[in-house]
Amino acid sequence: MKRTEVIFDVETKRWFDEVGEDNHSQLGVSIVSLYAREIDEDLVEKKGEMVSFWEDELDKLWPYFQGADRIVGFNSVGFDVPVLAAYADFAIERLPHFDILSKVKEVVGHRLSLDAIAKETLKRQKTERGDMAVRLFKTGDGKSLARLKAYCEADVAITRDIYDIGLRQGKLSYKDKWNTLRVVEVDFSYPKKETEQIGLF
Repeated sequence: MKRTEVIFDVETKRWFDEVGEDNHSQLGVSIVSLYAREIDEDLVEKKGEMVSFWEDELDKLWPYFQGADRIVGFNSVGFDVPVLAAYADFAIERLPHFDILSKVKEVVGHRLSLDAIAKETLKRQKTERGDMAVRLFKTGDGKSLARLKAYCEADVAITRDIYDIGLRQGKLSYKDKWNTLRVVEVDFSYPKKETEQIGLF
């Protein structure tokens, strides 16, 4: 059975300092990048594409979300989804979201950054600091916006690769506050559907 997955990330036009704490609806979307793909029953990717949408193109984003079996993000339920909800004319929060941070927090007991997991699990890091995305948008020239798009897509790629290791290997790595490497088991599997077997005896 094939499944359709969307791995995504949202960048905003403003900081919380400008709009008030937890006021996600006022942050504004600068760009959304996503990796849309199909995987088979063995979790092998059959095809995939990276696409990005600016604020005035979000109508093209919704079909990807609405057609997905799973929508994957990092801190997405707490941040990205509330930001996007201000633009959606449907209940975006009711879609099948999978938040990597929430799953990790269940195991570790506290939050970890995407970068902290990427450094030890993937041996690579984010391309920019998170606050740089708003600065690039506010600068607004072609070079800055191209850099913003590249940053958002790079974050999606990191999120996808962390998700894939969690999904296929069931473990992620990070260093704790004592700089000790920790490897934790995670369960990113799809819920198994119960099937009724009816036999004649």
